[in-house]
Amino acid sequence: MLLSYAQRRHMYEHGYVSVPGVVPKVMVDAALRAINHSLGEGLPQEEILKLRAQSYCRELQTDPVVTDLLNKTPAWTLGEEMIGQLKPRKSAQIALRFPGKVGPPGKLGGHLDGLPTKDNGVPVDGKYHNFTALCVILLSRLDGPFAGNFTVWPSSHRKNEQYFRERGPESFLNDGMPKLDYGEPVQITGEPGDVVFAHYSTVHTAAPNFSPHVRYAAIYRLEHNRRANGENSYGDVLTNIWKEWPGMREFAPEAGLLEEARVSSP
Repeated sequence: MLLSYAQRRHMYEHGYVSVPGVVPKVMVDAALRAINHSLGEGLPQEEILKLRAQSYCRELQTDPVVTDLLNKTPAWTLGEEMIGQLKPRKSAQIALRFPGKVGPPGKLGGHLDGLPTKDNGVPVDGKYHNFTALCVILLSRLDGPFAGNFTVWPSSHRKNEQYFRERGPESFLNDGMPKLDYGEPVQITGEPGDVVFAHYSTVHTAAPNFSPHVRYAAIYRLEHNRRANGENSYGDVLTNIWKEWPGMREFAPEAGLLEEARVSSP
């Protein structure tokens, strides 16, 4: 499975791309079975906010039934097609969104990952905790909006790049999220087994869930392997958003992209 020119162009221009039918149904069903079994054991009410911000079913985060959804399917090779050599992923975020009370949805607000909050587990250490891309694997059907959809603000990655070039990457740590008009968000729909890739600098969120169903997804934070070797500055990739994307070279020749050979999946 390879991305088409149109899909890679969509990633470049809009900061995300949705790829249908990547993960086989048998693997999706096995992951759902394990997750639902875990939920059946009960959720500690005092931990709900942390589970929502970090991961549900923590004992499954490193289990092959979840990690193989990325590592043993075309999702991995599609990531490498764009990013090149990936740092191996040994855990996932099991991201669930439970139905809320019926009511009109409010205006959605998005974020970039990597800033510490009370519940998300990001260290308060004055360092960047960004990465290269999000990989979201849908485990349940999303056929309309406000069903807990993974939601993105198209082309926000470009606006953020310009913002950090003007103000410096340290402004992310000092001032938090840029105060920019990102336009209207897109709530992504799809089927179990679809995969969404989103650039780290693309503003995103989970929409409220007013459907009758739990939204199931597994989320992986992909990193270019140069991160493991300490060769890339976390601040640099905020001001040069395609630095870690050699597979996007034809669209961003000005970005000083890394030269490297593709590697096989783990």
